[in-house]
Amino acid sequence: MIIEKFFFFCLLFFAHCTNSIGSSWPPSPGYYPSKKFRSFSFWNGYRNLWGPQHQRLDQHALTIWLDRTSGSGFKSVRPFRSGYFGTSIKLQQGYTAGVITAFYLSNNEAHPGHHDEVDMEFLGTTFGKPYVLQTNVYIRGSGDGNIIGREMKFHLWFDPTKGFHHYAIFWSPKEIIFLVDDVPIRRYQRKSDATFPLRPMWVYGSIWDASSWATENGKYKANYMYQPFVGQFTNFKAGGCSAYAPLHCRPVSVSPYRSGGLTRKQFYVMTWVQRHYMFYDYCKDRKRDHSLTPECWLHR
Repeated sequence: MIIEKFFFFCLLFFAHCTNSIGSSWPPSPGYYPSKKFRSFSFWNGYRNLWGPQHQRLDQHALTIWLDRTSGSGFKSVRPFRSGYFGTSIKLQQGYTAGVITAFYLSNNEAHPGHHDEVDMEFLGTTFGKPYVLQTNVYIRGSGDGNIIGREMKFHLWFDPTKGFHHYAIFWSPKEIIFLVDDVPIRRYQRKSDATFPLRPMWVYGSIWDASSWATENGKYKANYMYQPFVGQFTNFKAGGCSAYAPLHCRPVSVSPYRSGGLTRKQFYVMTWVQRHYMFYDYCKDRKRDHSLTPECWLHR
């Protein structure tokens, strides 16, 4: 116990020192789960879902775009019941208000109006303002007037339009972890079956017009004077248990622990990112009715 307290004190001291010299990048997570998985080509794991005329594959990179006629999306060939799902994404510069570029898990087509979903959504922006990365979890609800979102929103410590960065979702029967360049930024734990997605989901990517809410709650809309709006995806990675795998298939992990979870260092870095770059947490929003989000009750 004394050793653990000393280690945690050292981490806090390190954070204070790095902040005092103006560092804006997270400390190293110490473990890099993306290195455990080989990259595969788009056609080895995905297919076009909609907007094929707005999708182009150049060697290993997929480009999808939105204009006033259509957006585009893709979907994994197989459904999964757990796993690590990642891709490297480069976003468009300039005015992208109202535009969503997304990488997510969902079973909407299998359970319309009553589906599960785990989102990493990039909310477009106006000139001079940063993108917002919105993470979200839905459990058995959408399209029926009873949408219970679990949003946590972040700014990033880099410009996502300057190059490719790796974004990943880890989903196991007991937790969901969102990662950016192997840095865990959010952990959503299974508290009960009613608040956790357990049914098989597919992996999706898309770009579409969400002018009604995407940028500053709909204040700024998509302006097609700046079309096309482009998203680029490459370095596709996935590993885990498909819906067709034997029941004894063991979920992968994003830490050295086979049992899952995060190392102490990974947990510290996640806390660091949330303290410096997270600006919205649904559990801390006093305007929300948390009667249906019992995982938030500890925040009261």
